[in-house]
Amino acid sequence: MRATEKELAMYGMSEADIREDYMESLTARHCGIDMVIAGILSDCQELLSMDPAAASEKIRKQLNVAKFILFTTKETV
Repeated sequence: MRATEKELAMYGMSEADIREDYMESLTARHCGIDMVIAGILSDCQELLSMDPAAASEKIRKQLNVAKFILFTTKETV
């Protein structure tokens, strides 16, 4: 599915891609959605340790992806 401008600005991908790439991943199925979110947060920490100024936009989008997953799964529980 093609991402809207809003989705690209917020996440860097479409919400459908987030569902497919993260929420339906092997990690999500075998370890749980909490591990998917933890992995995203770990990636953000790693980006911060390298060059926070250069990575700030990527970090912002990844944090939005983590929040999307968190709030989406909260609604289905």
